Amino acid sequence: MTERLPLALTMGEPAGVGGDITLKAWLRREEGLPAFFVIDDPGRLISLAHHLKLDVPVHLITDPSEALDHFQDALPVLSAPLAVPNTPGTPNPTNAPLVIDSIERAVACVQNAQAAAVVTNPIAKDALYEAGFKFPGHTEFLADLAGENIKPVMMLACEKLRVVLATVHVSVRNAVEHLNADTICKVARITDRALKRDFGVSNPIIAVAGLNPHAGEGGAMGREEIDIIAPAIERLTAEGINAIGPMPPDTMFSAKALPTYDAALCMYHDQGLIPIKTLDFDGGVNITLGLPFVRTSPDHGTAFDIAGTGTASEKSLMAAMRMAARMADTRAAHKV
Repeated sequence: MTERLPLALTMGEPAGVGGDITLKAWLRREEGLPAFFVIDDPGRLISLAHHLKLDVPVHLITDPSEALDHFQDALPVLSAPLAVPNTPGTPNPTNAPLVIDSIERAVACVQNAQAAAVVTNPIAKDALYEAGFKFPGHTEFLADLAGENIKPVMMLACEKLRVVLATVHVSVRNAVEHLNADTICKVARITDRALKRDFGVSNPIIAVAGLNPHAGEGGAMGREEIDIIAPAIERLTAEGINAIGPMPPDTMFSAKALPTYDAALCMYHDQGLIPIKTLDFDGGVNITLGLPFVRTSPDHGTAFDIAGTGTASEKSLMAAMRMAARMADTRAAHKV
């Protein structure tokens, strides 16, 4: 069997917890963690490890291929020196170009077959915006870097549940106003293909959530299920996609219901994120579907309030790395 390529891990916001959890994850490399290298400032990581009293030697690499040779003995780092000294908890827009460059280099490593997948540490969007970043977030930037006309889909996943969203970072009012059958179908199609290609599910079942209590109660509590969601499911079924629903949101995440489908398609942000964070807060993974490469991320933010304290949990980053490696392996084995 060909040796698996290492994962490319980005710096993330240097004032956040990305450095903390990267160091702590490497210390747990014997727990089934795939080999990875991080694109970061080696001096920052050495200083942070010393500050946190973590025994993490850093090995500077110049090519991703070197990561496999050194991973067991030291944290492999592709150098991305910061423009100004970093202070945990206080983002500096001057360093934003290095954060962006780290993402670009990680993607290039995967595109050049030097890395198996991209794993991203959390970013601070406000700091990037001040530096002229023109994308709403990671997902849209990665789609642009892919160089194709891609409409990516955000999936949140843990061992018990996978969730995708018809609407993402908009208010509940706007989510309802913008909800339409075309969007539901697009998200379902990308999800169906990803479940086959990246998760090895031969005949995926996608459970489509209703919007209203009791999935509208036959129109008594709202007509979105009748006018929008059910017609979308009919279109998907006609295309050969196994979409079921609309399912009542208050029961579709029960222990009895979870094993009956492979992914839940939810209508708005909290409808999907509340159940997954309740089921596995530390083990949740953010996945971008629809890209020509695998990308995962821990399902949390920069946590400025605890950056540099060593108290941030590395569990979600480790889950993201394991998920990325499994997805990359499955994608290589399932060319669909």
